[in-house]
Amino acid sequence: MLERYGHGGDLWTAEETFGRPKEQFLDFSSNMNPLGPPPVVKQILSEAWLDIVKYPDPAVRELRSKLSQKYRIPMESILVGNGAAELIDLTARVLKPAVTALARPSFSEYEEAVHKAGGRTYSIPLRAEHGFELQQEDVEAAYEHAELLFLGHPNNPTGRLIPRPTLNALVQSGRSVVLDEAFMDFIPNEEEHSLLHAASANRRLFVIRSMTKFYSIPGIRLGFMVAHPDAIREIRREQVQWSVNYLAQRIGAAVLEDEAYEQASRLWLQEEKAWLAGRLEQLGLEVVPGEVNYLLFSFPAKLGLTVQHAQRLMGEQGILIRDASLFEGLNERYCRVAVRRREDNERLIEGLRLTLDASADSETEVRT
Repeated sequence: MLERYGHGGDLWTAEETFGRPKEQFLDFSSNMNPLGPPPVVKQILSEAWLDIVKYPDPAVRELRSKLSQKYRIPMESILVGNGAAELIDLTARVLKPAVTALARPSFSEYEEAVHKAGGRTYSIPLRAEHGFELQQEDVEAAYEHAELLFLGHPNNPTGRLIPRPTLNALVQSGRSVVLDEAFMDFIPNEEEHSLLHAASANRRLFVIRSMTKFYSIPGIRLGFMVAHPDAIREIRREQVQWSVNYLAQRIGAAVLEDEAYEQASRLWLQEEKAWLAGRLEQLGLEVVPGEVNYLLFSFPAKLGLTVQHAQRLMGEQGILIRDASLFEGLNERYCRVAVRRREDNERLIEGLRLTLDASADSETEVRT
């Protein structure tokens, strides 16, 4: 099982499983920006390494100031963390909800954080017949069972945004709401969808952002949260001291200024996602119309091909895909792949074609 630790991108397990060096894999199981880190990251790593003899700023002032300027949000409403994962865990521990409503399917770390905090979960179904889009009536039904709603916006693994009317209803409901906007940077008109501004002044709204996906720096671990200043102070008290290291703070502050990188990334995605979705559909796969840098699709039931079998066949070709059946609410026909550069996406399509052909040949042999 490649997702031994609950995530994609585990090249070490892939190396053990398929017997080839991890550098030789083409990884579609992890949703990073394939353009790589902005150029300034290399500059910082080469020039600032001597500064690691110093403690990092415990208040993360420079990065918080840059975030405040970029998003026009008061600094006191911003908390920086060691990746979005730390902030997800901190929020659950501080709020301590008895019951939290989660969309199904969604990122597994929401549920893990709730359980670590001693809480239980209530499921909000995302249905294939609705394109896995969150339905307002299902959210309203959850109000009767849960005191906190923890939702992805856009959602992982479906890539769907929460519709604006549903977002408005969530904010006005009086319930506590945590929105994980880890992939919001990939949306060209993100300000029309994000609730960062609303969260800065709302005592019941918490918005979490990752900086590792869009800027392709997962090894650095960096994310931030926006909430009411009182909530930020309470959560900050529970955060481990020196949580955000010196290099992460320097890199985070620098990449925020690279507007050319941001524009290039969004232009690339707009073209390449449409190309990849079209090729997947040409193979006969059923693609969910996601909004971001990954695509959820399913193998046709008539093939009898499971994602586990496909993952093994693709791994033998040196291509890693995500077993989406591990997300509660999806069956063994669902797979998630990142959108990468064209030459990589062409290899993915060819690998899937070979896998589908092998599956069809196997099915024919069984019938005869």
